[in-house]
Amino acid sequence: MDEVEAIERATLAAVPPQGLVQWQQWLLALDDGTVGRCHSAVPLRHEAPAAGALVEIERRYADAGLPAVLRVPELASFDPMRGELRARGYRRAKPTLVQIGRVAGLTAGGLRDTEVHVADSASADWEQVFLGEGFDPLDGASRLAILRRGRSSVFASVREQERTVAVGAACFSEGWCGVHGMRTLAARRGRGLATKVLAALGRAARERGVERCFLQVQQDNAAACSLYAARGFATAWAYAYWAKA
Repeated sequence: MDEVEAIERATLAAVPPQGLVQWQQWLLALDDGTVGRCHSAVPLRHEAPAAGALVEIERRYADAGLPAVLRVPELASFDPMRGELRARGYRRAKPTLVQIGRVAGLTAGGLRDTEVHVADSASADWEQVFLGEGFDPLDGASRLAILRRGRSSVFASVREQERTVAVGAACFSEGWCGVHGMRTLAARRGRGLATKVLAALGRAARERGVERCFLQVQQDNAAACSLYAARGFATAWAYAYWAKA
């Protein structure tokens, strides 16, 4: 399977939409939640879309009772589609980086086994951090419900003084470890806790024989981009969401 297709399919294995349709080389995720990846169409190939692709995607979303949203790679091959999107009233938002790395980069630096707990489901403490102060509660609840639907996922949490202070999740699909749901309590940020979460997720991947990992991060999230670069992640491609105003 092509690397792009594998990553896109692995992404939706971690955050499964309520419905999923493939049309030609597009995956159409159908969902009424707040997670953009779950309610947008994404190409499985980074090639120029076929003529009429946008009209057909719009029709299929309309048939499902949902507005059409597209995740369009920021590549020259999609310039004609972006022009068509603008002409039809769509607007670009949330430029996002798809980054890939090696599991060995996640686990580098050592980690004491007692510092991070990894489980096959999200505990109440994990959920409390994910829904904690500083995060939109409605968006968080929607994201949490979708993460619970994930297949082959694990949930890592860092505890300090008997309190969970940082969390993250990983999904193992299509030969990849997809990192999702990284959050740290606002008062505990900047202390390397996210690095410990990543190390624990990396160990879980290594135990399953998975060597490659990916994640998606908003382009303007400088702190997260710096963290991931330190663990060996590099941008494979960027995309932006396109939706009608």
